[in-house]
Amino acid sequence: MTVSHHQTIPAGLTVADTQVDLLVVGSGTGLAAALAAHEQGLSVLVIEKASVVGGSTARSGGAIWLPASRVIEECGGSDSAQRAQTYLESVVGDTAAPARSEAYLQHLPATIDMLRRTTPMKLFWAKEYSDYHPEAPGGSAAGRTCECRPLNTAILGKYLSALRPGVMEVSFPMPTTGADYRWLNLMSRVPRKGIPTFVKRLAQGVGGLLLGRRYAAGGQALAAGLFAGAIRAGIPIWLNTALTELISEQDRVSGAIVEHDGVRYTITARRGVVLAAGGFDHRMDMRWKFQSESLGSNLSLGAESNTGDAIRLGQDVGAAIGLMDQSWWFPAVAPLPGAAPAVMLAERSLPGSFIVDQHGRRFANESADYMSFGQRILQRENAGTAVESMWIVFDQQYRNSYVFAAELFPRMPIPQKWYDAGIAVRADDLSALGARMGVPVDEFSATVARFNEHAFAGEDPDFERGRSAYDRYYGDPTVTPNPNLRPITKGPFYAVKMVLSDLGTCGGLMADDHARVLREDGTVIDGLYAIGNTAANAFGHTYPGAGATIAQGLVYGYIAALDAATR
Repeated sequence: MTVSHHQTIPAGLTVADTQVDLLVVGSGTGLAAALAAHEQGLSVLVIEKASVVGGSTARSGGAIWLPASRVIEECGGSDSAQRAQTYLESVVGDTAAPARSEAYLQHLPATIDMLRRTTPMKLFWAKEYSDYHPEAPGGSAAGRTCECRPLNTAILGKYLSALRPGVMEVSFPMPTTGADYRWLNLMSRVPRKGIPTFVKRLAQGVGGLLLGRRYAAGGQALAAGLFAGAIRAGIPIWLNTALTELISEQDRVSGAIVEHDGVRYTITARRGVVLAAGGFDHRMDMRWKFQSESLGSNLSLGAESNTGDAIRLGQDVGAAIGLMDQSWWFPAVAPLPGAAPAVMLAERSLPGSFIVDQHGRRFANESADYMSFGQRILQRENAGTAVESMWIVFDQQYRNSYVFAAELFPRMPIPQKWYDAGIAVRADDLSALGARMGVPVDEFSATVARFNEHAFAGEDPDFERGRSAYDRYYGDPTVTPNPNLRPITKGPFYAVKMVLSDLGTCGGLMADDHARVLREDGTVIDGLYAIGNTAANAFGHTYPGAGATIAQGLVYGYIAALDAATR
């Protein structure tokens, strides 16, 4: 195994000598393609534009959507491929080819078996993490989301420093899974669940350090597990190596030209090239062209190296593109100057809060899944009623009860720098709060009055907040009758400015059920594959459940490797 930072071409090789069976571009879910290809007996090379391994996978929550999988069965759950297919048919509709979902479900079990053989990851079912549209036919309120158990990243040895850091790095060792987060967030409200979870993970983190272990969870665990598998398999990974051109001969992609430290090298790929280089998260000219001119610059939570290179180079060899208007939208706290947006997950669902636009009016179900929430914002824009700004409004009881933006624990004051930057305001009465937010006070007051009237009854006739099992997953179970609703009546009151961020774009190269890239006329570009966010979302306009983005990257990486092995 070589993870090369500087001298990318091994000693003794010339550019003409650099030949492999399969070239994988990208070290996130692309590592699943590399591991599967290695198991098939192919020689594999992974190139990575960044200086670290893991891509957006390492920055993610690490969830994996695994319907009808053995992981769910082993944890006492029950699901079927037919029920999952019904669900995907109902939520995806005609926004993606049905064969894409069918191939995903067909190859999912074998993909998980391969990952279990080739990596140290241990997966578990995040029970009760509902599908994002559980009321649709075939949907599951119990959920199909799985995660990787906290993993000792010290197994990476000398390569540990080459693992991409996560989004939410904490100052003390505490490997927190998504399932843990739910209860840690409610620790002051449901201490019987939250406190044991906190103690368990803190003991694991601190105790692990005493034993020379560095436990990580979420996307860090998943990326580290894939990375460890590649190390064990001896798969070379060249870092700081950018794809600059695909080589096409007789209508077939046969390799690529890459660049490292200003030097260009040619890599011949006998069985093909797998593009797993992420989307165009930080290529703002593409985002403004295909998505919206209202998007703020570089607000994406995707890896900074995701600038659409592979998508554009695929187009250069004749590839079709699709779903370019789509992203894994994710509302977030507006960033401080020079900083990234702060992640918001449960905050929108918790009672004692609501979200308003620049008119001081609610415009969506705050508790909806984050992709649907973002799509609602862009739908408003297309309809001529754009959400130009948005604020999450809450009271002191909310602030005393829940974690906010991953860094403010219950009762911690909102930092003064937030007020100084204008992303937070505070007032003792709601009219004054509206004035400080800069929204029409009369409209805002009417919104508060209507919200409170219905919240007292546990109802939301305007947007049906709390009706879906997904809404309730991140609600407060101690609040009845609706865990997502509580009136806001007692100050002080707060408002924090929000932005539309995302976990990455999910439009890209059109691919078929073998992960093969397609031309505009639907014919296959031989030797070229696209997976993950480099490919148009296999689920069309839909986010079926937590981890569907990573899961399709893993499964289609496996599918691409199988197809390449038959050539």
